[in-house]
Amino acid sequence: MHDAIGLDFGTTNSVVARVGSDGQPHLIDFAAPGETSAVFRSALCFYEDDSGRGLACEAGPWAIAEYLEFPQGSRFLQSFKSVAASATFEHASIFDKRMRFEELGRLFLAKLASHTGGALAKPPQRVVVGRPVHYAGGRPDETLARQRYDAMFTGFGAEIHYVYEPLGAAFSYAARVEDAATILVADFGGGTSDFSVVRVAPPGAAKRCTPLGHAGIGIAGDQFDSRIVDKLVLPILGYGGLYRSFDKQLEIPRGYFSDFNDWSRLALMRNRRTLEELHKLQRNALDPEAIGRMIAIIDQEQGYRLYDAVGQLKRALSQADAAEFHFDGEGVKIDATVTRAQFERWIADDLARMAATVDRALAQAGVDEAGIDRVFLTGGTSLIPAVRALFTQRFGEDRIASGGELTSIANGLALIGQEDDVAAWAV
Repeated sequence: MHDAIGLDFGTTNSVVARVGSDGQPHLIDFAAPGETSAVFRSALCFYEDDSGRGLACEAGPWAIAEYLEFPQGSRFLQSFKSVAASATFEHASIFDKRMRFEELGRLFLAKLASHTGGALAKPPQRVVVGRPVHYAGGRPDETLARQRYDAMFTGFGAEIHYVYEPLGAAFSYAARVEDAATILVADFGGGTSDFSVVRVAPPGAAKRCTPLGHAGIGIAGDQFDSRIVDKLVLPILGYGGLYRSFDKQLEIPRGYFSDFNDWSRLALMRNRRTLEELHKLQRNALDPEAIGRMIAIIDQEQGYRLYDAVGQLKRALSQADAAEFHFDGEGVKIDATVTRAQFERWIADDLARMAATVDRALAQAGVDEAGIDRVFLTGGTSLIPAVRALFTQRFGEDRIASGGELTSIANGLALIGQEDDVAAWAV
């Protein structure tokens, strides 16, 4: 048995699994504030150390707890994985420091390991890390993302291997399959949606999973969140409004709003330059109060609370035909009733692009819908009814399976880590 772990480094959450003496993958728990959980939020919070020794940092649920205790005195980052492949992202401004992606990543991993109760005190020999088929962002640079991942994971294990996330989920699901089957794995994360077609051999076969084709797209849960922000939040922050420039009235630059409705960029807007620009814009805006509300959310570090309210609405609409959106922050209050039908109209174009990506995965694998025996849906966004309907309408309810929405990838990656030739699965 190999000393290996599977690490699902996700946009929203991260999960770690290790195969035990029984040959089965087991999740590593984190004694999080208030409860023990195998799910570790992919977040960082920087703050001034009470001892006066300078900048301190926490990660996961501890980062959220630090932020909620003193939001104005902290710097909270979430979904930073979304910028891994972005050439325009150079650094995050953390008080008076500038930190590159790989520096943020190494801090995150160090804190994650420190909260495992000693389970990762000794670096594992082999680490199998999940990576998306298609990175998030408008023009993702895969080479750059790989360089950043390499720098981030250096020292976390003696051997680092990267495997497509849906392939990890396929290994996890294969443990439930008793006969040969061709399966389509659909993995919906926070930043990307990835699809793999995999041939599963019967139990006992020398090679249980053979990948046939992959496709991915940078649309997932975070994009759905941004659609809600577009409709409910941006209109009261001045979107589409005007400002005076000499003797002209011009539309407020939309770049501020595109940054605002992307959590990974919103967290970076709290810097002196951007806030000075917004205050200048406020003085010249026809509706200065609207820009004031935007400034309040950014300057008072209310981004986490805003997107938490958005997430609550999204989850509620997966259970009910209508739900209430409520946000009451410093200088900003929003109350609205949203129906599931409205939400599905807002994300209709995104769903269509997801469906087209499934087509690409099938085409690359050389199979059609009739050639798929099972469809395995995983990831938190797979719980949204309209997402599930993409597959039930095409493949039928009887071919759909789901489960382990937040943990299946890590479990499967740990199983891949036990393969003698793990490099055969790596990309």
